[in-house]
Amino acid sequence: MCAIFGISGNSEASNITYLGLHALQHRGQEGAGIVSTLGSRNFLFKKLGLVSEVFSSATLAQLPGTSAIGHTRYSTAGGNAAENLQPIVLRTSLGWIGVVHNGNLVNAKPLAKKLEQMGSIFQSSADTEVIVHLMARSGESDLVKALVASLKQLEGAYSLLVMDQQYLIAVRDPYGFRPLVLGNLNGKPVFASETTAFDLIGAKYEREVDPGEMIIVPHDRPAELISQYPFRQYEQKKCVFEHIYFARPDSVVFGAGVYETRKALGKRLAQEQPASGMDMVIPVPDSGVYASIGFSEESGIPFEMGIIRSHYIGRTFIEPSQSIRNFGVKLKLNPLSGFLRDKKIVVVDDSLVRGTTSKKLIQHLRESGAKEVHLRISAPPTMHPCFYGIDTPTSKELLASRSTIEQMKELIGADSLGFLSLQGLLETCGSSAGTGFCHACFSGNYPTDSLN
Repeated sequence: MCAIFGISGNSEASNITYLGLHALQHRGQEGAGIVSTLGSRNFLFKKLGLVSEVFSSATLAQLPGTSAIGHTRYSTAGGNAAENLQPIVLRTSLGWIGVVHNGNLVNAKPLAKKLEQMGSIFQSSADTEVIVHLMARSGESDLVKALVASLKQLEGAYSLLVMDQQYLIAVRDPYGFRPLVLGNLNGKPVFASETTAFDLIGAKYEREVDPGEMIIVPHDRPAELISQYPFRQYEQKKCVFEHIYFARPDSVVFGAGVYETRKALGKRLAQEQPASGMDMVIPVPDSGVYASIGFSEESGIPFEMGIIRSHYIGRTFIEPSQSIRNFGVKLKLNPLSGFLRDKKIVVVDDSLVRGTTSKKLIQHLRESGAKEVHLRISAPPTMHPCFYGIDTPTSKELLASRSTIEQMKELIGADSLGFLSLQGLLETCGSSAGTGFCHACFSGNYPTDSLN
């Protein structure tokens, strides 16, 4: 999970890209970068850190031009080393090419090995760089044709923005794993991972970039969008975890409001996993707030903010270090001791992945005087690793892959534990037949061939 943003035909392209990345900071907190173009030249700046730490007025002034693409990184493939930051900009026989990528390529390693045997020299271990090398070796003299030839060799998830001195190109994989949206700012196109970026810059949301669609924007005619569908079409497999956790609640993702969806998930959870005789429903902030509101409304149990979150530490699920995750629970979440004393409480969260946060939090709630602690999760048990852009690479990290619900309940110390069913999740997200979404992390049904 990363964030990408791009704009063409605007004299403040880099400044606006900075604002867009700032609105998308939740999608990646390890590093950020922007590349802009002016004439035949490109101007690149990227660095480890948050968007507001990476860029200043001085650095943005060094990124001139009317077109730019930017990225915030959350490491899955390649790790969080500085050389893996994006945009990746390389010089090829086609000229310079800049790429930003959200998603994971499941066949990146064999492709990279093959390219290295053919003489390619990689600057990073990020799977994104494979795309540029494939383009360079495509034999095509046109950027668009080279990109199509490259992407036809890939398997996995990609929402991409590609730029050279002539074009800005937006493309989404044929399954549509990761979101990518098109907006309009003063008659010129903008692209972003989520619509919340458009809200900040005052752009109008137009539509999603379709799965398998490529939108070409000539820098000299940015209002003239060229749409192509050069790839074989597949059944859509949009990542359902975007609705559960990744996206900001003020975004529209896959055509649905995230806030409304999360609230509806909480209502369905209350129907499937009721908890009678409770004094209050409290969320794990901020991830469980909206499902908790829905749970409270459906069950009639009063909603209370019984846990206070410090906003001066990042989202613990995104942090790549297990030691940081453990320490982060203590820093981040603090129960209201006197308020919870002798209360029977239902705690609602959006997911239970490793169990570390839940176990420590339930311990803190009991130490704060809670009489009973019942945990409800507005998603099914996460039983399988994701290979399309989530940092759960092995089954051994996933509590539900090695434990029954009763065992999980005992391990985390809850009085009861209930999950939303997969059917309930998909129906709430608008898929009555269970189609249209990737739910491999819950079901083990991977859409791409090599993982089955």
